[in-house]
Amino acid sequence: MPQQAKANPAESAMFVIIGYITVFFFVFGGYALAGGNFTIILKAAPIELFIIGGSAMGAFIVASPKKHLIATLKAIPAALKPAAVSKEKYMALLALLYSILGKIRKEGLMSIEREVEDPEQSPLFQKYPEVLKDHHLIEFITDYLRLMVSGNLNPIEIENLMDNEIETHHHEAMIPSHSVQKVADALPAFGIVAAVLGVVKTMAKVGAPPAELGLLIAGALVGTFLGILLAYGFAGPLATLMESNVEEESKQYQCVKVVLLASLNGYAPQIAVEFGRKVMYSTERPTFTELESHVKGKKA
Repeated sequence: MPQQAKANPAESAMFVIIGYITVFFFVFGGYALAGGNFTIILKAAPIELFIIGGSAMGAFIVASPKKHLIATLKAIPAALKPAAVSKEKYMALLALLYSILGKIRKEGLMSIEREVEDPEQSPLFQKYPEVLKDHHLIEFITDYLRLMVSGNLNPIEIENLMDNEIETHHHEAMIPSHSVQKVADALPAFGIVAAVLGVVKTMAKVGAPPAELGLLIAGALVGTFLGILLAYGFAGPLATLMESNVEEESKQYQCVKVVLLASLNGYAPQIAVEFGRKVMYSTERPTFTELESHVKGKKA
């Protein structure tokens, strides 16, 4: 079976940079084609950016609890990397679940008790390093396997608990993208603040020659321009990218959920992992034959 190429962090960052360069090129290229004077922008931009950027940062700090602030600062550079989910990882995840469920089917639920208590030392989990290095995903799997071993909950209760945990995880993971989006929403307003301050400065020189007043007003309008450009050309797209990465990663938990629930409802391991395959996004979903060959090959 052909291996899917791994996502390249440098390549992902390159696409983000290319996107930002494209925004710059067409905005300022169009301005240049229209005969715009860059001297006005270059002279006004440092002060306007100081006002807009500083006020936006201050508002962000005020609006964010410490844990949200730290999570957002960590998530911004992480957004430049590819999402930690790939076809290769999904194949490993389903192969791991297939192996676990196969062992349960042959030896009983108690046979995996030691495996779930210390997955890092488990030979079964160690066969799938792509999954094992994802601490949150492993914790999610082992927690519900423990509940299955205990035998005290029925499938409906476990499904409800899974849904609540997935919803909580998703909400928490979305905080950085929501924070960046709120900053993006505020940037045009801070651009207006900078522009108004420029108008105040202009009005103080109302007796100056028209040419000088024109330059002062043009410099004030640079603030509005930069606020809108930063919002819709930079911060907004970054928030969308962060949100997309969260959606990609959350799908793993849905995959684990349906596989374990299918097993609890009495389906054989090969059918249970098929349930998991069907909830994947089409871009990562293997064919039925691919998955069957992979999980059986890994088990062997």
